[in-house]
Amino acid sequence: MPIPHARYARQWVGLLDAVTPAVHEAVRSVAQAHAEELARRFYQDMSQEEGAVLFLSNIPLRQRLEQSLQRWMRSVFDGSSLQLEQKVAQQVHVGEVHARIDVPVHLVLQGARGLKVHLHQLLLQADGAAQHAAVLVDLCMEIMSQAYARSMERTARTKDAYRLHAITHNLGTERERQRAALLEWENQLLCELAMERTSAQLPRMAVSDFGLWFHHKGEFVFRGAQETRRIESAMQDVDAVWLPALEALEPGAPRMQQLRQLRDEVRRINYHLAALFEQHQELDAGRDVLTRLLNRKFLPVVLGKEMGHAQQHSESFAVLVVDVDHFKQINDQHGHDGGDRVLQQVADVLQSACRGGDYVFRLGGEEFLLLLVDVGQAQAVALAERLRQRMQHEPMRLPQDRSTQVTVSIGVALYDGHPDYQRMLQRADAALYQAKEKGRNRVELA
Repeated sequence: MPIPHARYARQWVGLLDAVTPAVHEAVRSVAQAHAEELARRFYQDMSQEEGAVLFLSNIPLRQRLEQSLQRWMRSVFDGSSLQLEQKVAQQVHVGEVHARIDVPVHLVLQGARGLKVHLHQLLLQADGAAQHAAVLVDLCMEIMSQAYARSMERTARTKDAYRLHAITHNLGTERERQRAALLEWENQLLCELAMERTSAQLPRMAVSDFGLWFHHKGEFVFRGAQETRRIESAMQDVDAVWLPALEALEPGAPRMQQLRQLRDEVRRINYHLAALFEQHQELDAGRDVLTRLLNRKFLPVVLGKEMGHAQQHSESFAVLVVDVDHFKQINDQHGHDGGDRVLQQVADVLQSACRGGDYVFRLGGEEFLLLLVDVGQAQAVALAERLRQRMQHEPMRLPQDRSTQVTVSIGVALYDGHPDYQRMLQRADAALYQAKEKGRNRVELA
């Protein structure tokens, strides 16, 4: 059910009409004069709570939040009855942002309670003003909470849908791909050992193609299963125990015995992996019909998951927004069938450029998004540039044995600690717009 903007606006009018102009002016004056102090005390009080540390330990983020709260107070307490539906929409937006970044609603209500206490102290001299300010805050909290609950419910449904999709889509192919990735890591390890590499030079399973897939997709897909915990534990043992132990041994019988034990550990990982896949049946859902890439409806779930992973492990990730240049001309010259074939081939190039833990989405039309896990700025920009160059030289096959060339513009944004994924997407979009403005066929960093 949609938020009843008009009904809340009428309630707001009723609250404004119930008090005198003197009360309006007292509340407005306090909000204008003390907004900075009130915002500072609001987040100072909230920072004492354990659940708020994640959001408020980032100083630049806290400064932005304080500025946003100041603007909110000046808007809510301005005493005007104009554009009240816009003010209601503002409360809905705030509630949805809180849900997106997963701020516990009790923290917001606790902060609101403290704000009312501070306002009351400032408004004691104005008869009825403190009560009026408190009632306005309560109305805003009611609207925010309703928007928060609706958004959280919608997100929960999407998460369940994504998990079902991720578990079930093309299961047989994914199982064989990960078995092959595990074997590739094992072969690489044996090759490096034959070359007498040091322990630090041996390939870690956690950052192998299999390890990235498991940490960024497999753990989420199969969460709660005992085999997931066993694979994670075995991978940690391989990297932290078995590989350093191998370096300490001279070639010979003891080393061969350690190698056999290591291979047994890898076989156990493979066994648990097979058991995970066998627990689920194959379905086909959640893919873009044309390109078979992930549907954009799963983007909030994946971004939220990766933000949580990045915060927990102090890592970074990047999003690349990729747009095919002058795509309308391709449709005009070669028809929609030709345009569809180009989009399918662009999707194939993007997919092949990614590692096991990365994600590729079709946003719509000729626009795509890549989410690159465990990368820094230099890596993300370098990959985007390689992708741009590869696309430029890739012949795109068309009907009737024809072909064409396409170029892409790419906007890159790195995760900067801000908990709202929409901000990251907006930065990537802005970088893409810059790439377009500067002549297309280029990469721009947000």
